[in-house]
Amino acid sequence: MSTFYLIRHCSATGQEPDARLTEAGAQQALALADFFQDIPVDRIISSDYTRATASIAPLATSKQLTIETEPKLRERILSLEPRDDWFDLLRHSFEDASFALPGAESGQDATERILSVIDSLDDVNGTTVLVTHGNLLALLLQHVDNRFDFDTWHTLSNPDVYFLKIVDNSWAVERVWSVRSCG
Repeated sequence: MSTFYLIRHCSATGQEPDARLTEAGAQQALALADFFQDIPVDRIISSDYTRATASIAPLATSKQLTIETEPKLRERILSLEPRDDWFDLLRHSFEDASFALPGAESGQDATERILSVIDSLDDVNGTTVLVTHGNLLALLLQHVDNRFDFDTWHTLSNPDVYFLKIVDNSWAVERVWSVRSCG
């Protein structure tokens, strides 16, 4: 049996890879560490973006674990250029998993990318924390349960935590904590 906690990073100053956490985001990272205080964690794997590693650093310190970085957990590239219609394009990409703008990544490709990380860990006993980004997390949730969709992405908080349990190739996911649930 493999268990995972899937975490969307805390509030950040932007979307670029080196965007730092906001002051609120730094407080959220401490709250995440508190949430996991009594939960055994064996491994932490994070997107290599600054906002992702900073989100999980307090937990890594409290559990005396090293943060392993994994580029496959980076946010999905919806467009290579800034777009005023990105919101509509993102909605469309949830409805058509093969949709991709030139040079960008389809929802299907991004889903396969995060699944490759989970598949490589599926036979590992213990609890692994994976830290990623909103779009990638929402695509994974949609893969596990098709009731998750664009509206799921739209309601994700920074941070957000889902519990994923895999038993005999049966996957179950549950939201266990969000910034909204802690006040």
